Amino acid sequence: MSRIKAREKAFQFLFQLDLNEIDLTSKPEFAEEFVQDPFSKQLIDGVMKHKEEIDLVISKHLENWTIHRLASVEKTALRLATYEILYMDDIPVAVSINEAINIANRFGSEQSGKFVNGVLSKIIK
Repeated sequence: MSRIKAREKAFQFLFQLDLNEIDLTSKPEFAEEFVQDPFSKQLIDGVMKHKEEIDLVISKHLENWTIHRLASVEKTALRLATYEILYMDDIPVAVSINEAINIANRFGSEQSGKFVNGVLSKIIK
């Protein structure tokens, strides 16, 4: 599986968690579908493990918003990219940002990619 597809799977998994607050211990078949790829699993595990720290970093760079008011698409795309930026030195920052924008554009509204780009640009400065 390509890293693009693996990111997309990780996004879909984390999006569902955020939206539905799924208890993974009661739905192993749900988790199994999304963690078949090692990169996807690494992203999911990393975002879940560092979620509080990631949300704090994102929150510091939001203007007139709180993390809890963000739509799940934007919040999840930001969490994925922020995790990659902070914890995955082998991925260029530009790649993380570009992939987050693409995911936000694909799954969100017309403005999702621009919003994600703006927040991530502030994070990397």
